Amino acid sequence: MSVVLAFIIGGLLCAVGQLIMDLTPYKVTPAHILVGFVTGGAILSALGLYGPLVQIGGAGATIPISGFGHSLAQGTLEAVQARGFLGAFSGGITATAGGIAAAVVFGYVAAVLFNPQG
Repeated sequence: MSVVLAFIIGGLLCAVGQLIMDLTPYKVTPAHILVGFVTGGAILSALGLYGPLVQIGGAGATIPISGFGHSLAQGTLEAVQARGFLGAFSGGITATAGGIAAAVVFGYVAAVLFNPQG
């Protein structure tokens, strides 16, 4: 059942982004969706609304880019509680370091292996 819920939650998050790009009267690019979903995930997490979605949807809520915003917000909140004001500057990066490192490494490997045509 957890796989089905993850599929439903993840699919709904992706569908929302696609509907925003398709149905808004002005040009919304994938970059707008990226920034909006990271910000939205962080805001919903800070308000305590994204945590229950993670509990229900598991990977379906943590894998999309809104889950990255959730991780940033949770890391920041935990670091502020542990280290005070200075934790606000390091907590989000510490919590998401694995994802950031993977993006850099895989981006570098793709740039080395493939030659863009254009």
